[in-house]
Amino acid sequence: MENEEKNSEKQEFLGRNLEDAIGHAEHILKIPRTQFNYEIVAEKTKLFGIKTKEIVIRAWPKLTNEDYSATKFLDSLLAKYPLDLHYYTKQGQDMLYIIFDGADKGLLLQKDGALLLAFQHILNKMSPQKVQTDCDFFRKRKERELKDYVKHVARRVQESGRNETLDLMNPYERRLVHIAANQISGISTESMGEGFLKKVRVYATRKSHR
Repeated sequence: MENEEKNSEKQEFLGRNLEDAIGHAEHILKIPRTQFNYEIVAEKTKLFGIKTKEIVIRAWPKLTNEDYSATKFLDSLLAKYPLDLHYYTKQGQDMLYIIFDGADKGLLLQKDGALLLAFQHILNKMSPQKVQTDCDFFRKRKERELKDYVKHVARRVQESGRNETLDLMNPYERRLVHIAANQISGISTESMGEGFLKKVRVYATRKSHR
């Protein structure tokens, strides 16, 4: 991270004056002005019978001390490897989101996102705040695929009445499976085993009326 501007998502905000533009940024970012940086991008003059002035600023959330422990480690790690990877951060209410990009981002997504999730696991070990990593909308695709898979397994369990045990999954995958299964009437799940990777058992909580 060369500086926090490069790793934070910037947005532009328009106002009739600087105060108005900052107020607009506060409303959209949903954080007070003390928690974001800004720079003036342009001052525009509009002529529609009456001469009016507008100002454009670019604003982005400040990194907190909790962010810093994770991003500092990530910067030092990426600097040691000849990979074309960079990232930016988003600060949620209880979560630091780290989104990767760059020419070598495909390496993060190989083997079902193994390296991307490994980064997340390591960063969560050292950060006082929960960290979630993402790249190229991996999480949305993964959530959709697992949801469809769980629905398919749940239908088999409902029809046969027999439990099914899914393959070993990491905590992120298990969480998605539990959430998806809980939305299906008469189906429940439980994690089985010890350690980082565990299996998930899918079972019926009541008999099917089919």
